[in-house]
Amino acid sequence: MPPEGRVTRFAPSPTGPLHLGHAYAAFVAAERAGAGRFLLRIEDIDQSRCRAHFEAQIYDDLRWLGLTWAEPVMRQSTRASAYRAALARLAALGVLYPCRCTRADIRAALSAPQENAPQYGPDGLVYPGTCRARSIAKAGPDDALRLNMRQALAHVGALSFTEAGPLHAPGQTIDPDWMIAQVGDVVLSRRDMGTSYHLSVVVDDAAQGITEVTRGDDLFEATFIHLLLQALLELQRPSYYHHRLIRDECGKRLAKRDDARAISQYRKEGATPQDIRLMLGL
Repeated sequence: MPPEGRVTRFAPSPTGPLHLGHAYAAFVAAERAGAGRFLLRIEDIDQSRCRAHFEAQIYDDLRWLGLTWAEPVMRQSTRASAYRAALARLAALGVLYPCRCTRADIRAALSAPQENAPQYGPDGLVYPGTCRARSIAKAGPDDALRLNMRQALAHVGALSFTEAGPLHAPGQTIDPDWMIAQVGDVVLSRRDMGTSYHLSVVVDDAAQGITEVTRGDDLFEATFIHLLLQALLELQRPSYYHHRLIRDECGKRLAKRDDARAISQYRKEGATPQDIRLMLGL
């Protein structure tokens, strides 16, 4: 898609200060939008960790960096009805089941002597299927909802997406065997949120009309989950641009606990927006 018709977004969570990695992601999204539209979305579904002062700081830091975005800003905490509607549609397809397993339960099941070595995928430990036989009709308020990966894949044909970034081949196709073995039955609704990252990002990208998703390469494998959900929910399929991650001097990806690399800290020390761009190699 030409830049004049491209719609991109930057979607931070207000759980800590923005750091250099966030600045890079925001710059990439804004520059990929070109003459199109650059949007901002606040991913605040985890209300136990999100804080109003971090959200205010996000706006302040982005404006200081010279970025502007189309209003209004979407906030996931206002989108519960959209996530419920998506879950209801998936339930009607017969691809959801309730799960009461804790993380400790999953680790214990996977560490049993008769089991193979635990597999890690884009959603963490690959779920062993303990609750897979449970009916969605029996779901309780304390249950998570999982996607039955095998049944979900049976509802769709061959799926592919366009990768526009420099790190991967342009055409990417779902491998059903890999999805079942290496991704497994991912959680789509957590007990305390009513949704999950995978579900909310797909529903919100469609609602905002995003045509190209720009994000760090650590989320590349998650894209295959999102592609499947887009097909099941009959949502538009954007292209993707996975970019490099900003790392520290030891090669470790930056996290919000790296306050020394927070944009606000650089500002206090007298850095300019151009200094930040130079630090990022832009």
